[in-house]
Amino acid sequence: MPIEITRLFDFPYFQLEKFNLNKALNTKYNGKWESLSSQEYVNKSNQLSRGLLKLGITPNEKIAIISTTNRTEWNICDIGCLQLGAQTVPIYPTISKEDYEYVLNHSEATYCFVSDATILGKLNQIKGNTNLKGVYTFDAIEDEKNWNEVLELGVSEENQPEVEARKKAVKPGDLATLIYTSGTTGKPKGVMLTHHNIVSNVLTSEKRVPLEKGNDKALSFLPVCHVFERMILYLYQLCGTEIYFAESLEKLTENAQDIKPNVMTAVPRLYEKIYDKIILNGEDLSGIKKALFFWAVNLGLKYEPYGANGWWYEKQLGLARKLIFSKWQAALGGNLKLMVSGSAALQPRLTRIFAAAEMPIMEGYGLTETSPVVTVNCVDENGKKGFRIGSVGRVIDDVEVKIADNGEILVKGPNIMQGYYKQAEKTAEVLKNGYFHTGDKGELDNEGYLKITGRTKEMFKTSGGKYVIPPLLEGELKQSMLIEQVMVVGENEKMPAAIIQPNFEFLSDWAKYKGISFSSIEELINNDKVIDKYQRTINKCNQNFGKWEQIKRFELTADEWSIDAGHLTPTMKMKREIILEIYKDLYDKIYRA
Repeated sequence: MPIEITRLFDFPYFQLEKFNLNKALNTKYNGKWESLSSQEYVNKSNQLSRGLLKLGITPNEKIAIISTTNRTEWNICDIGCLQLGAQTVPIYPTISKEDYEYVLNHSEATYCFVSDATILGKLNQIKGNTNLKGVYTFDAIEDEKNWNEVLELGVSEENQPEVEARKKAVKPGDLATLIYTSGTTGKPKGVMLTHHNIVSNVLTSEKRVPLEKGNDKALSFLPVCHVFERMILYLYQLCGTEIYFAESLEKLTENAQDIKPNVMTAVPRLYEKIYDKIILNGEDLSGIKKALFFWAVNLGLKYEPYGANGWWYEKQLGLARKLIFSKWQAALGGNLKLMVSGSAALQPRLTRIFAAAEMPIMEGYGLTETSPVVTVNCVDENGKKGFRIGSVGRVIDDVEVKIADNGEILVKGPNIMQGYYKQAEKTAEVLKNGYFHTGDKGELDNEGYLKITGRTKEMFKTSGGKYVIPPLLEGELKQSMLIEQVMVVGENEKMPAAIIQPNFEFLSDWAKYKGISFSSIEELINNDKVIDKYQRTINKCNQNFGKWEQIKRFELTADEWSIDAGHLTPTMKMKREIILEIYKDLYDKIYRA
């Protein structure tokens, strides 16, 4: 009898039965790729379960996992815990030790698996303030407990019948995981997702991701503690896709050339970085090569799917693909046929240029609370066109979306969370009459495509009583390669303004090209020619907005906005209140000088 997938730990068993891959999970250790087959994946997960039973793990116990990079061990721990009826608590490696302490205590985690010495060092500073009974490392670290010790406890199969009994006792509606939101404001909230929440999302999303079952390779580098990547990893297992875990963002290109992936997922910021790097390489060319490169880029930026630009455009595009875009493909392995984007808005220019280069990015929409996918674009779903630039696609099967009177996106379906862990009031604020209130604003067109127009919480009023939606302005501004990050401000002020982190690499190259000498970033951003250049960029943006929305003033920052410095969440979203606090002097300069 074929395996029916109703719980998360059913996926590796399904893969074993259906595809039995030799290289199911692949991680690079000491410069060499090491593979785990589907059979070994299942065996190791069971071995870990038996070891955890020896440690006394009970149903509903919480086990935390913190890893700097995605790796095979993470997945074994996940399955090994889940099939005992325990719940996994994935934690972002980049959050502060204080947030580690909060999440571990709030979730009541009893054990924790960590990847390396860096994570362990941070954890050890607060471990005494938690109820952790044990911490196990993936890397071998002297005088520290290693996860192999748990595996050793499970070598004997004498308690496998107990594992099987525990598996059987887990129901689809049982809690599977607590995922703590990255928290743009306040403390993170623990999102309670059941097995059914995520399984239903995987099964319905699979139709939108055209994988060749049993044959494709995927490159995984978006943190697996992010529900988007986690769901995708289960989807890969469902489709018999070999999963390769990238070493780091810096080694992404090298890893891609190694394995030649067919698919990968990322957040928009990472696609922007890939694009910026390609453009900077093009700037280094000269003569006819440079002219051809930017001819292809300009052509790609006009791309429309399904041949909408006509035969002459398609003929030129064919030439551009042969001469220029094929090299872009080669840099990412040469076999990439699909990229998926989520977590934040993707710039339409990126959608156009990568689709023109035959590496289409399918943008979707969702939240941790929705497991996560609500809508997603697709090139072809059973012969039906489903790719529209500027939208986040159509709603997936079994999920309902409606737009409230105030423009807020409301979602209903099997993917909606149980609620926020130990926070009934906050749960009641967002779950009403069977619908999850996303906090996002959007529009549904007559063909069912969803367009995101902003966040209800991010919208503000000027002192003149006019509404401004910052993400719309920010999205327009970030189409300029001069701008790495931007935050529009002006709540209760007379006009909107912008605080901008320049793209320092691109700005430095532009300054050198223009003959502008500088000895520091501070000197560069205060140069009159630089300020004029940014003013012209803002003027161009303002043309697309009403007078009350237009940015009247701006300030440039000399430092890079980062996760570690507190500007950004682990998913690269801006922490607006913290950024305002960090740049209070610039804010006062804009409005109080």
